Amino acid sequence: MTTKTSTYPLRLPVSLRAAVERLSKRDGTSINQFVVVAVAEKIAAMSTEEMFAERKARADRGAFRRVLDREDGEPPREGDELPPDLAHFGPPG
Repeated sequence: MTTKTSTYPLRLPVSLRAAVERLSKRDGTSINQFVVVAVAEKIAAMSTEEMFAERKARADRGAFRRVLDREDGEPPREGDELPPDLAHFGPPG
């Protein structure tokens, strides 16, 4: 499989260029590979953030609460309990 590529002139501050050189050497990659992976990681992070925001906007908190509070529900299995600092998210009472 081949990937189409294009050239993009990139201007980096000297200090950032030095850091990229140092880290890419440590990573065993070229500066180009390092920058490509860094850009891909940033795109993935921002896309993930966008996806979760979209899902949050579609969420029906009332339906979620009804599922959690249903009579025939099971208590959490061992290890699935909320930690004490998040207990306020659990059922009332």
